[in-house]
Amino acid sequence: MKQSFWTTLLVVFATTFSVHARPRAASQAMAFTHVAVIDATGSPPQPNMTVVITGNRITALGKTGRVKIPQDAQVIDAAGKFLIPGLWDMHWHSWDEKTTREIFFPLAIANGVTGVRDMAADCLQDCGEFPNLDDVKQWRNDMAQGKFFGPRLIASSPILDGPKPVNEGSISVTNATEARQTVIDLKRRGVDFIKVYSLLPRDAYFAIADEAGKQNMVFAGHVPDAVTAAEASDAGQKSIEHLTGILLACSTREAELSKELLAASPEQLQEVDDAILRNQRKRLVETYSEEKAQELFARFARNGTWQCPTLTIERYWGYFADANLTADPRLKYLPLGVKEFWESSLASRLKNNNEDDRANAKRVYQKELKIVGAMHRAGVGILAGTDVTNEFCFPGFSLHDELALLVQAGLTPMQALQAATLNPAKYLGTLDSLGTIATGKLADLVLLEANPLTDIGNTQSIAAVVVNGKFFPKTALQEMLANVEKATRNR
Repeated sequence: MKQSFWTTLLVVFATTFSVHARPRAASQAMAFTHVAVIDATGSPPQPNMTVVITGNRITALGKTGRVKIPQDAQVIDAAGKFLIPGLWDMHWHSWDEKTTREIFFPLAIANGVTGVRDMAADCLQDCGEFPNLDDVKQWRNDMAQGKFFGPRLIASSPILDGPKPVNEGSISVTNATEARQTVIDLKRRGVDFIKVYSLLPRDAYFAIADEAGKQNMVFAGHVPDAVTAAEASDAGQKSIEHLTGILLACSTREAELSKELLAASPEQLQEVDDAILRNQRKRLVETYSEEKAQELFARFARNGTWQCPTLTIERYWGYFADANLTADPRLKYLPLGVKEFWESSLASRLKNNNEDDRANAKRVYQKELKIVGAMHRAGVGILAGTDVTNEFCFPGFSLHDELALLVQAGLTPMQALQAATLNPAKYLGTLDSLGTIATGKLADLVLLEANPLTDIGNTQSIAAVVVNGKFFPKTALQEMLANVEKATRNR
């Protein structure tokens, strides 16, 4: 994959919210002084630094008092504060165009999330709540005109799935010929990458992998049931989402359980609460092999197969019976349609899972935490992603939850921070412009009140956000949240 292809995608997306950032002319410089810079390279914080921004780029960086600040610059004294790169949510799902523009994007910016990888950003028919590429182009066009600000967005294709897709808005692919033509058509359509899903037939999946390579396109997503995690890695799948296929690949009964999974009907596999799957997950934990796991993780590291474990949604699947879910104060920022979807899903899960099922779900999640830590230690690249807008994954807010869960899995606070900064830039091939704090890079930054390296929860102590050079002080971020809350009361 050529880095230049991804670089062309770095467009800032728009929201229709009127966000009142402190006025600054386009040509006027801005400078943070006396700030501790955490550049996300792995180096310790650099104290007492000055960071100068001109336009949308960092134009100077050095010790305060040694860096020349332009005479007309807006100066922010950031003594006692910490500056980090803008955060990325690498597994995000937009809702409908209006909700995404007016609610989801502001929530992202208010939480320092300056980039997202949308894993279902296009739809050709039966779209339901999915956006489509026309929406994406409109957001980009609005931003190019300087109307609005929102996160940078990398847009997937429609989901490519089997003859009976799991999700509405997916493209049904039944064979290798269809698979190749679909990749060609989607390349012409202008999507940024191909999203693969669980029910793809085996021959169709490998045809997608081969044709994506020919078309110089990334493909990422689920490991289909008909393919092993090792085969997906060898085929060049850029990232695996939700740890799909990994517990199965690490089982001493992999062949037997895989055959059982393939024998289930698509209708059964579409139901995440189905008894077949609940029973199988129990056996996957019981038959987990450390030896097989280490062999698989070494393969991932060797092949450069990234993992986006989405521990936020995985934790929900493990702890869905937690009564605190429905009391979460962040629910006030979501429209009724999203809350109804979450409540319906939760009610179904509570109804269909007995006490043994619930206990086993927790065991599966705890095993997944250990797997993430083990993969990281084996040299596998980890990406921070939440699975917004699936159940109790809050736009913007849940990225901070994800970082805390990565620390629980065994990453250091710096390594968790890198999963949302440095690693996304490496994955996207944009490290020359994003991912760390350095002269010449795009000015996507988050100013914090406290050090996230001593407590990863401090990524939530946001004092200001810079989006493509535009400064949003805390008052503007608070106004953004207040406007979102007000808007959701009318939906």
